[in-house]
Amino acid sequence: MQTIKIGGVPEHFNLPWHLTIEDGSYLKNNIQLEWTEYPGGTGAMCEALRNQDIDMAIILTEGIVKDIIAGNPSKIVQTYIQTPLIWGIHVSVNSKYTNLSELQNTKAAISRYGSGSHLMAYVNAQNQKWDTSHLQFEVVKNLDGAVEALTNGKADYFMWEHFTTKPLVDNGVFRRVIDCPTPWPCFVIAVREDILNTKKEEIKTILDIINTTTTDFKHIPSIDRTLAYRYDQQLEDIQKWLQHTEWSQSLIKKETLVEVQDYLFNLEIINKKIAPEKLIYDI
Repeated sequence: MQTIKIGGVPEHFNLPWHLTIEDGSYLKNNIQLEWTEYPGGTGAMCEALRNQDIDMAIILTEGIVKDIIAGNPSKIVQTYIQTPLIWGIHVSVNSKYTNLSELQNTKAAISRYGSGSHLMAYVNAQNQKWDTSHLQFEVVKNLDGAVEALTNGKADYFMWEHFTTKPLVDNGVFRRVIDCPTPWPCFVIAVREDILNTKKEEIKTILDIINTTTTDFKHIPSIDRTLAYRYDQQLEDIQKWLQHTEWSQSLIKKETLVEVQDYLFNLEIINKKIAPEKLIYDI
């Protein structure tokens, strides 16, 4: 039995992983797939890959591209979610800010530096033609930390996935100002290089299993109700999310990696660009 450790955010995107673990799909193939939740998101998973705490991760495209360029010894083996991630831009329900333009030169809560919430603050600023050198950040670790920071006035706004934060909007904790989608497919599967060198067949088997499940995921009977129950979401919100979310079973396109790097380079988030081939591993 080979043990593979995988990390991901505790969000509805990752239910296919939990379903396949729970039904014993990996065990039947002599693989013990151990799942670890990372509420801190992509920055936390990049660190976990570097520290060898996990072997693979379901991770934001822009975050892992940035970290591989910065020396993370991992490779992207596949796109997981083909569609953009819809980031809600949130303020405290009692905030004086009501329009996006008013958030210029205010402080953004981020889970950590290098995280999606950090990088997307730059993307949003560029979209609004703000001076990105004036961006200010408050590190809050996770969603709970963001609630505390916005409520106490330590930060002014927080960017996080629209539907994950929807219950906080419904409950009167956050107010969503507007949405900001990523300009590229949002989640990829990344694996440490040493694992690819030593357990390639096991990784291939894992991908075959998850791809079989995601291909038919939307057609699982009552999957909308299962998602709503397990992730404490309104059924109508999950149904909207399912409509605009598409899973992928293929390697990320090289043109996409060029686009992501151009974006990050122009924002001075990375100081060099590398050949797309150095970011991927075609398994």
